[in-house]
Amino acid sequence: MEKTKIYGHRGSMGDFPENTLLSFQQAIEQGVEGLELDVHMTKDLEIVVIHDEMLDRTTDGTGYVKDLSLDDIKGFSAGVKFSHFRNYEESLWRLESVPTLKEVLELIWPYDIELNIELKTNIIPYEGIEEKVLSLVKKYGNDRKVIYSSFHLPTLIRIKRIDSSANIAWLLDQQITLAQDYIHSLELEGLHLSKDIVLMDNCNLKEISKNIRVWTVNDSKEINQLLDFGVNAIMTNFPEKALLIRNERK
Repeated sequence: MEKTKIYGHRGSMGDFPENTLLSFQQAIEQGVEGLELDVHMTKDLEIVVIHDEMLDRTTDGTGYVKDLSLDDIKGFSAGVKFSHFRNYEESLWRLESVPTLKEVLELIWPYDIELNIELKTNIIPYEGIEEKVLSLVKKYGNDRKVIYSSFHLPTLIRIKRIDSSANIAWLLDQQITLAQDYIHSLELEGLHLSKDIVLMDNCNLKEISKNIRVWTVNDSKEINQLLDFGVNAIMTNFPEKALLIRNERK
């Protein structure tokens, strides 16, 4: 039986500043099989890795990503807002900036890991973001497995239209019936489901367990339940913990 993969959610965001090169490097060193990250597009059409539409929560900057240039965004720290973390080192973390997707792809180039790129297009429709993301992955992805996910189905359909071989996964935080039908009719590589959906409805999802990646799972008991269920991957803020739990199981 194929083992369930562990993905670092925004890197190792339970202990390091989310969606930064530092966080991704830590997750890789901890032994993850995959990384999950989020992308938006700047005013000058650069693809940056950040979760929110705005800078305010995760950086010392302010404003919408879409209204700022890459140079503007690079002027802010993506680390200082996390000074309450136990590993905080001001001199090091202050230097962390919002990375571009290209920078992340260059960081992970030598490593044999999968990558889940979530396109955050369900609030702001970044025109042309699909082409730009696919182009960057083609150039810098080193032929790794990349899964493109989104809550916004039209984004996934556009990706498939541009590249019929692309792996697309629909992000869901609510139950759907006849999930298998969605996978076949929309040519989905997988479904990325919130943990509550899977833990609540695993009987109806058993036949597609290998198509399911689950977010965001930090509790030891829930990690074990999902390992028992045999999902494709678990996305967690604490990859080191999840890897330890999985690797200690007989």
